[in-house]
Amino acid sequence: MLQLKNAAPSERELLWNLIQKYMYEMTSIYNDPMDENGNYSYEYLDEYFTDPKRTAYFIFNDGVLIGFALLCPYSCLDLKVDHTMAEFTIFPAFRRNHFAVAAAKMILEKHKGKWEIKYNERNSGAKRLWNALTEPYKPQVFKLDDEETVLVFNNL
Repeated sequence: MLQLKNAAPSERELLWNLIQKYMYEMTSIYNDPMDENGNYSYEYLDEYFTDPKRTAYFIFNDGVLIGFALLCPYSCLDLKVDHTMAEFTIFPAFRRNHFAVAAAKMILEKHKGKWEIKYNERNSGAKRLWNALTEPYKPQVFKLDDEETVLVFNNL
């Protein structure tokens, strides 16, 4: 059974470690460099434990951690939105089991309002997921450049 669990401050190190693996995977799309310690920068991590407008979820299936999602209300388009999907991933071993669709639907159901979701055109899985999931809401589509697309929609 799929479950969303809020990340507690005591789980900051776990989230940091998962973000490192996620950021490494994303180097196939983005050219983010490692620091001198072999880590990737994620400047907003601490704010997910101090800013009440931000939410960090761990995604579990039958008690097994299979992914995470980070939400905030800060728009990359400078729009007034209620929710932005800052980061979302299902770990590679658990993909192709429809967990991403189910988890994303749970998040959208739990967080009503005006949404912004950005994906890179080269990330075919994210492109398929977010376009299919948001289609019923008839999103506005914004192209930031040749590579990044932003979907803005209301799910009230």
